[in-house]
Amino acid sequence: MRLLVATRNPGKQAEFRAVVESPDITLVFPDDLGLVETEEESALEVHDTFGANAHAKAAWFAALAGVPALADDSGLEVDALGGAPGVHSKRFAGATGRDADVTAANNALLLERLHGVPVDARGAQFRCALSLVGLDDEEIRADGVVRGRIVEVPCGTGGFGYDPLFFSDELGCTFGEADAAAKHRVSHRGRAIRAIAQVLGSRG
Repeated sequence: MRLLVATRNPGKQAEFRAVVESPDITLVFPDDLGLVETEEESALEVHDTFGANAHAKAAWFAALAGVPALADDSGLEVDALGGAPGVHSKRFAGATGRDADVTAANNALLLERLHGVPVDARGAQFRCALSLVGLDDEEIRADGVVRGRIVEVPCGTGGFGYDPLFFSDELGCTFGEADAAAKHRVSHRGRAIRAIAQVLGSRG
């Protein structure tokens, strides 16, 4: 089965490649199919839930490419911020330009908002919603969550996005400090991808 993963994010692409190990599934990405990014694509994530955003992307790419498409929407939910940044995680600080600049702005704003919040009140979770469209008449969905807390200073240079700020309770370190295999084992996206893969495997 050839499956289009509807993301242009190199970090996310690496996670999908690492977690999906089935010889029956061949992952391709938009650039592999010559799908140039458009304004319409950029405007897909306008919904107020991760699930709705993921479905919108999967349905759009499946129709565009004519193959089953898998899309995720994911983000960070911080307890002390009432679940923010949530679906706005990517655009939390409103920065544009290079990924590195956007990430730096988002992380700086998160630390600013949590300034003075004690360690035991900095609980947070990463959430991922996956939507698979085009395999049959029904959408296939999966979700993944990983709990942790936000540290006071970035730790580690691995991963991407908020990873250096997210301390995983299960790993005992930030996602930025964890090696890729350990992160994929417990991450929100890893869990959601494995759930989707299990459904696909049960269908033969």
